[in-house]
Amino acid sequence: MSLLDYEKRFSALRLNSGGGRKSPHKVAMLQAVIERVERGQVTSNRFYFDESLKECFTYHFKQLASSLDRNNPHLPFFHLRSEKFWHHQVKPGKRESYQRLTTATSPAVLGEHVDYAYLDDELFELLGNQFARELLKSALMNNLDSQRIRDILQPERGGWDWLECEFLVSDYVAMLEKDLAGIRYSKAEHRRALLPKLHNRSEGSIEYKHQNVSAALLELGLPYIPGYKPAFNFQQQLKQVVLSYLAGHQQLLDDVSQIAEAETGKRGVAVTGWDQVFDPEPPECIPKVAEQRPSYLAKRIDFGEQERRNRLLGERAEEFVLQLEKQRLSALGRSDLAAEVEWSSKARGDGLGFDIRSFDGVKDEERFLEVKATQSGKYQPFFISENERSFSNDFAEAFRLYRVYQFGTVPRLFILPGAIERHVSLLPKSYQAIFSQQ
Repeated sequence: MSLLDYEKRFSALRLNSGGGRKSPHKVAMLQAVIERVERGQVTSNRFYFDESLKECFTYHFKQLASSLDRNNPHLPFFHLRSEKFWHHQVKPGKRESYQRLTTATSPAVLGEHVDYAYLDDELFELLGNQFARELLKSALMNNLDSQRIRDILQPERGGWDWLECEFLVSDYVAMLEKDLAGIRYSKAEHRRALLPKLHNRSEGSIEYKHQNVSAALLELGLPYIPGYKPAFNFQQQLKQVVLSYLAGHQQLLDDVSQIAEAETGKRGVAVTGWDQVFDPEPPECIPKVAEQRPSYLAKRIDFGEQERRNRLLGERAEEFVLQLEKQRLSALGRSDLAAEVEWSSKARGDGLGFDIRSFDGVKDEERFLEVKATQSGKYQPFFISENERSFSNDFAEAFRLYRVYQFGTVPRLFILPGAIERHVSLLPKSYQAIFSQQ
């Protein structure tokens, strides 16, 4: 759901009416929720009916209430569930009695049934953006016309506004879906189709912004379009648009993942010459974009992990590198060494710390090759086991990591020689839990 969809919902809350005026309770509660996110007092998508929230509600309520309104924050906390974007985490064993409730007659009744409230994932991500917050806060008080929406969202110095970023991200994901599925598409046609939706942007500006989307996806560990090299000096707002889009399109990302995995098993990858595949320039180190606040995406899709689990992808890539190594050695006039290249992970099993035993072809020295493959681009993160990391340190002179990318379309590879830690930053992704005293 887009920002404007939520603006419409915030502008048309189901408010109690009496005596010719509407109750301000829901408005005050949502103002309190937005303020707590804005101040960094809430960093996960959980809103507890605690003293902090009640105090914040009371402040906003007093600005809006008449002498006839009572300060009962438990009522909007309960009745906001009718707005569809506000949800309750029901306490264990209370689901049946909760469903029978038509109101919360007291704070005790609320506390008995509800652990906390939470928002739609994409709405929570939207609240992390200053411009989105301003639009939604105004929507609580007024029905905004399109021009006023633009006035609120328009950034300084001609920067891209939120709505432009939404159009761009949606278009990028559509191209990414086709790219992963191996469907032909025209980037130029996509750019031209975007032009009427944007504020006098050039095609070059759109192309660079697509590169920014690549960088934002890469920071999240997601695949990107290889033809759009990541450009990391992007507005923080763009990353928040990406987060909001992903949170609101989980099924689309699930479908994209399934297509990518299914197609992997169908495509054959022709082994061409070494010169057509080898990329002599490993990725340069990329800057880390500072986070203004933690972002939480409840159902983040980890395509890299899915690719790691896809043994068919790994086996095909290893076989691809095996044939390339034999071709390379034969081209050096060392057919004898080519005949001794071993697919070690297949012949001797996983867990060796490498996949293929080969040779340099000049000094007859052994090379231990670890193959990591992706259908995404050159900068896509990859998973490395502790065994592989340790082996790369112990046998640094002979170890080579072959990173195969764009596998299944136009495969390329680059080589990282020696200890893996020399080339990449290793981030922990899981922990071993041991029953022992610290």
